[in-house]
Formats: sequence, C-alpha cells, structure tokens
Amino acid sequence: MAKQQRVTGFLQGTIRGLRMRLALTYVLSIALVLVTIGIIFKQTLTVMIHQQSERVLEGEWGALKAYLRMHEGHLAWAYNPGDADEAYTVERLRRVFMLADTDGGVLEVSNGYAALGTETREQIQSVSQMRDPLLVLRKDWRGAAYVVRMGVLRSEGKPFFAAIGLPVENTLNVADRLLRAYFLLLPVMLLAIVALGWYAAGRALHPLLEVVEAAQTVSAGNLSLRIPPRRTGDELDTLIATFNGMMERLESNFEQMRRFSVDASHEMRTPLTAIRGQLEVALMTARTTDQYRSAVETALQDVERLGRIVKSLLQLAQAESGQIQLQKAEQELLPIVEQHVAQFSVAAEDKRIKILFDSSQPCQAAVDRNQFEKLLTNLLSNAVQYTQAGGEVRVGLSRHNGEVRLAVSDNGPGIAEVHLPHIFEKFYRIRAGERGAEKGVGLGLAQVEWIVKAHGGRIAVKSAPGQGTTFEVHLPA
Repeated sequence: MAKQQRVTGFLQGTIRGLRMRLALTYVLSIALVLVTIGIIFKQTLTVMIHQQSERVLEGEWGALKAYLRMHEGHLAWAYNPGDADEAYTVERLRRVFMLADTDGGVLEVSNGYAALGTETREQIQSVSQMRDPLLVLRKDWRGAAYVVRMGVLRSEGKPFFAAIGLPVENTLNVADRLLRAYFLLLPVMLLAIVALGWYAAGRALHPLLEVVEAAQTVSAGNLSLRIPPRRTGDELDTLIATFNGMMERLESNFEQMRRFSVDASHEMRTPLTAIRGQLEVALMTARTTDQYRSAVETALQDVERLGRIVKSLLQLAQAESGQIQLQKAEQELLPIVEQHVAQFSVAAEDKRIKILFDSSQPCQAAVDRNQFEKLLTNLLSNAVQYTQAGGEVRVGLSRHNGEVRLAVSDNGPGIAEVHLPHIFEKFYRIRAGERGAEKGVGLGLAQVEWIVKAHGGRIAVKSAPGQGTTFEVHLPA
C-alpha cells in the first residue's frame, strides 16, 4: 500500500511538474500547428484539383468546337472514324455529354450524362443567355463526383447549348486519402515531439534546477554560494543574477547581524561586568557609608550607560519595524539649528572649541521636529566629541535645487577610508588605538541614517585621516 502511494505521489508530482507542463504546452502547440497545416494542405490541394479540372474541361470544350460542325442544317460530329486518335477523342468527349438547342430541345445526351440528370428546358435557356460558361459539381446515382461545364457552343454563327462532364471522384479522393494518411501518421509524430519536448523542457529547466538545488543547500554557513551565469541574456540568466544578488544581500545581512550580536553583547557585558565588580568590591572591602555610596554611585553610572544602550536599541528596532510614525509638519529649520548650535557652544567652550554657524536664508521643510532635533544632537555631539581642543566645528544650512542641505564639519583626526562604508552600521566603531577611535556605543549614526531616510533624504560622509570629517544631510525642501 505504501509503495503504491509512493508511485501515485511520484506520478502526480511528475504530471503537475513544471517540466510536464512545459512539455505538454510544447506538444499541444505543435499538434495544433500540424493539424492546421494538414487542413490547410487539404483545402489547398482540393482547390488545385478543381483548377486543374477546369483547365482540362476548358481543353475538352475547345475539342468540342473542333469536332462539332454544321452538316445539312444540323450540328454533327465531324471526324475520321478510321483515325484511332480522332475516334478515341470523340468517344471520350461523348461519354458525359449533352447537346441541345437554345430553346431547350435535347439533340444528344449520353448515358453518362443521363446518370447525372439531364438539364431542364428552363435551365438550358438560362445558361444559353449567359456570356460565360458555367461550372457545376454533380454526382451520379452512385455518388461519384463530376465537374460539368455548360455553356453556348456556336457553329457557323448558330448557338447551341452544350454540356460536358469530367469525373473527379478519384482526384478528389487523393486529397482525402492524403489527409487521412497524414492524420494516421500524426500520433507517431506527436510521440516523437513528446520525447523531444520532454528533453527540451529538461534542458531548459536545468539552470532552474541548479538554482533550486543551490537554494536547498543555503544555510548560515555557506552564504558565499553563487551560481555561475550562463551569459545568454535570457530569463534564466536574470533569475540566476537575482538569486546571486539575493545571496549577496543575505550574506551581508547575516554578517551585519553577527557583528551586531557580538558588539551588542560586548557593549552590554562591559557595564554589567563593571557593575558587578563595583558591588562585589563594596561588599568585600567597604567599611563606611561613604565607601558604599561611592560604589553605588559608580554602579549607577554604568547602569545609566547600559540603559542608554538598551533605549537606543529599542528605538532603532521600533523605527526599523515601522512602529515609529513620523509627525511631519512644515518647519522653519533655521531657528532650530541656531538653538542647538547655541546649546552645544556652551559645552564646547570647556574644550576651547568654536562652533561656527553659516546660514542666513530661511529653509523650510516638512520634518518631524523631534526626530530632526535628534539628528542635530547626534551630529553636533559627535563633532564636538571628536574635535581636539582648540579646534572648530562648522555648521552650514542652505537650500539648493529643491533640497535643504545641512552640513556638520569638524577638523578632528578624520576617519580612514576603510571605515567609511560601515560608519552607519549599528555598533560599528573604529578600533581603539586608531586615530579618531570612537568613544560612544556606535548607535548614534545608525539613528541619524534612519531619520534621514525616513524623511526621504540622503546622508553622505566625507573624511580622511588628518583632514577632519563632514556629514552632509539632504532633505526635500
């Protein structure tokens, strides 16, 4: 029973498979074309047979004019009975033949024509008034087909009605027999086409099966898998390119997730370890209230730092999942930027850092004010934090080509080119010991990038070691 079910399942899978559908589509299309070709061929052959019959009858009609002549006031056959060729020709002409005067009086009718049915007086008179001969298809009492040509035959100026018939049963049957033989051979051709279609479908789907097999082997450990392109420029090449692009994005995302997990655990472990160390030291060594208070205060600072990390992570997660909805409204950005520059100028004075603001023109844009202020805070905080004592921070606000441009520049140690593509990633920080090594937790710029993109803008960073750093934000005006 189980074996039968497996066989049934295999057959059902094969029948419903894409390869079978492609093969059937191919076979049905070819079958339709072949049937259409057979029918058209039969019709064309029939028309050609009729045209050939007309030409034969036209020749026979010319022979009638040569052998029918007036004799003593009557139309009679004029030929030499001793001449075998003439005798045979006249005999052939008289096999299916009828002669009458234009009034309808029958002068001669052969047995062959009588089997088709002689013409009535009215029909004879009607045909005698026509300018061109008339061709009709008749059948005798056995059902045999004849083409009959009837019209006016003149001899010495006197008109007569004449009709001559040509048997076409055998020639018409040629088309039917050919069509019958064609359709008897058609199943054999279709079987060959089925095999060819099955093979062609398999060849066509082979690259697709490679994609399927590759997708089945994908795991976190082999995301570097790529399928070589066929370089044919067809749809399968597009599919392979799409698959390889997807694998590149997955590999990049998995690497970011791995690095994020490592950095997040490291960032959280550091304050937790410090908190635990401070509390353990206090429990083992503290003897006075002041010693306990100092340990608790230090632990609270680390708790606060841990809380900031968790809060930033939560905000980023909510933002990226769409839980934070921007409340956009038309805002004049100039006073907002001036206010934040003034706030940070106070803190910058302790490091002897100047913050220079360059803008005089109004710059309106539809922004979420809270998120825009977070963007300003992060950029200004970074600029002040990484600018050396005695340096300066420049802030520019301008409007150009339908965009608002906000630029925050410092003359700090700068950032090496190798770090620039990753500067907006979560927890990405320049390693300690390098010039411009970051002192934060590596989430501020990730928040800035999300805010800019959520407003439909773009952000860019320009930096080089020893030449400072510039962040440029472009928002729709």
